[in-house]
Amino acid sequence: MAHINLLPWRETLRKKRQREFGVAVGGMLIITLLLLFLSHLHIAGMISNQNKRNSFLEKEIATVEEKILEIKNLESTKAKLLARMEVIQELQSSRPGVVHLFQELVETVPEGVYLTQVAQSGKNIQIEGRAQSNARVSAYMRNIEASEWLGAPKLLVIETKDKTGTGLSHFRMSAQQINKTEEDAQ
Repeated sequence: MAHINLLPWRETLRKKRQREFGVAVGGMLIITLLLLFLSHLHIAGMISNQNKRNSFLEKEIATVEEKILEIKNLESTKAKLLARMEVIQELQSSRPGVVHLFQELVETVPEGVYLTQVAQSGKNIQIEGRAQSNARVSAYMRNIEASEWLGAPKLLVIETKDKTGTGLSHFRMSAQQINKTEEDAQ
């Protein structure tokens, strides 16, 4: 038995093992490529899904921004309307003030004083006129001070009878209109 040669059997076994190894490596390579392809498809699907969600969110954000712009426009319109309403309310509350102003101008003017011009700017009133004497101008200022609707008289200019040549003193004064409804509200 010394002459039995086992080399071809071992060589066949070695070739068979190499083929099995090649098949196993090839199978593993195919499985790896298949797993990579499947993971690529899964990740691409996730990215596509996220892109769809992002586009949906962008559309919703654009819709919300349009609504915000509309709300801002409505707020500015509201502010304009409130300002108009406030002006109207101020005009409504100041309507009786004009009547009281003219009434007080008539009631406070003493004898011997004649008004030539009355100008109003806000609550300030500029009064120009002529008086028979400086004492009558002083009496007029006291009457304004005692009035419920006028106050804070200030004599700005007075020209004596001698300078005017008319026999009357010319004067200019300022006063403040007092709004009784505003004072009562406070």
